[in-house]
Amino acid sequence: MTFKLHPQLKKDCINLGEFKLCSVLLMNDRRYPWFILVPQCSDTLEIFQLSESDQLQLRKESIYLTQKLSELFNADKMNTAALGNIVPQLHIHHVVRYKDDPAWPAPIWGIGEAIKYSTDELANLHIRIKGLIAAL
Repeated sequence: MTFKLHPQLKKDCINLGEFKLCSVLLMNDRRYPWFILVPQCSDTLEIFQLSESDQLQLRKESIYLTQKLSELFNADKMNTAALGNIVPQLHIHHVVRYKDDPAWPAPIWGIGEAIKYSTDELANLHIRIKGLIAAL
């Protein structure tokens, strides 16, 4: 079966590239640097459904992305989570948090309306992240 990205993720995110296992998505909400890893495995809802080698690869990619985003964006805190209550397809959120962001210290879900990136902001972000993706 061919991998298909969940329609909600397609609608809300911009695909920035791929690691060995995961697609790297950017949530189109400029209030937070918010990235999502989606393993390119069909019909996977939970991490335990991945093979052991894919579980290790997901962990490697997630830890790498968390560290690099923290450095790149000078984060006060990194939030990493796999919820799946609305989008059941396995995906891991990686959100750069600042003590002065609109939701701090609460979770970002359900706080206000998303503010989409401009074309220039997206181009700039894509350039910044492209090298990070290629380096793993």
